[in-house]
Amino acid sequence: MNWDMFYNNNNCKIEEKISCLGPKIKKIDLKDKKILYFLDLNSRESYRSIGKKVGLSKDVVASRVKKLKDNGVITNFHTAVDYCLLGFTSFRFYLNFQYVTEEIKNDIVNYFINEKYIKFIHSTEGSFDFSLIAHAKDISKIYFIWEKVLSKYRDYFANQVFSAVYKTSVFCFSFLLDESDEERKSRKSYDLMSKGKIIHIDKTDLNILKQIIVNARMPTVEIAKNLDSTPTVINYRINKLIKSGVIIGFKTSINFSKIGYRLFKVDINLKDHRILDKIIEYVMINPNLFEVIKSVGYSDVELVYILKNVKDLHEIIADISKKFPDKIKNYTYFVVVKSHKWEFLPEE
Repeated sequence: MNWDMFYNNNNCKIEEKISCLGPKIKKIDLKDKKILYFLDLNSRESYRSIGKKVGLSKDVVASRVKKLKDNGVITNFHTAVDYCLLGFTSFRFYLNFQYVTEEIKNDIVNYFINEKYIKFIHSTEGSFDFSLIAHAKDISKIYFIWEKVLSKYRDYFANQVFSAVYKTSVFCFSFLLDESDEERKSRKSYDLMSKGKIIHIDKTDLNILKQIIVNARMPTVEIAKNLDSTPTVINYRINKLIKSGVIIGFKTSINFSKIGYRLFKVDINLKDHRILDKIIEYVMINPNLFEVIKSVGYSDVELVYILKNVKDLHEIIADISKKFPDKIKNYTYFVVVKSHKWEFLPEE
């Protein structure tokens, strides 16, 4: 999940808190939004090429991107890797705390930060207090990690939920575009799910991925220099990783809180599971939808939206309920208030 950094304001009640999180909003115009959109489609695309799409010169695009980075709107350019093709499965733990002091909470956070299989760690507000995402090839590794966690911190967990991800569908940031833009209709970016095969990469490929995983715009000349190789070899290797499906895109990490948005995750349970695919088909047209997640051992469907406030989320659920009357049993939601660890590349 491409969650961004959020900040807590303890003077707010829970629903008010979600709407008042975050730093001062930066004003950006439609040109900036389009630049963000196209950079997320392919963050290695040249500024000249992006300029032609948004009606600006290469130099103006470069200047705007620099300002977006300086203002903290763009946090980095990362490479999206299909961890399923590499043999990994994504596992999640959602926790509610009890009897914790700040000292204990920091101790728990640091413990998870130092655990190599845990890739994403978030403090959250809403239905859960804490979210962990782990990538592993063998569930036994996750089991032994969790056994150690429980032996050390079990008394501080009031509630714990575990699930394994079956499929994640990721969508473009279409809400950044004007409603008249033709690109707004093209929503799907990529799917993450087991395809029944595993691709093995060698040490050179792994080292290349380590170079571009959080710097997707790194020039091949620089990569080659860092790895004592040649640009020709690096280009060949990267193209091979793309063709094989290991690299599924070059993306842009955006701190949406800087431009007045939040990432909300809503978990829906249905009265009639047979309606699931129709609901997914319906919600996909919403330009603010970011992810659709299907998992084992959790809710029927998990939806991630990029929205301005909680009211927008409730309106979306009300709309789904109106379209599919008496089909939703219940729903819960949460928003990330702080990210403690964020690693895109799974490794054994």
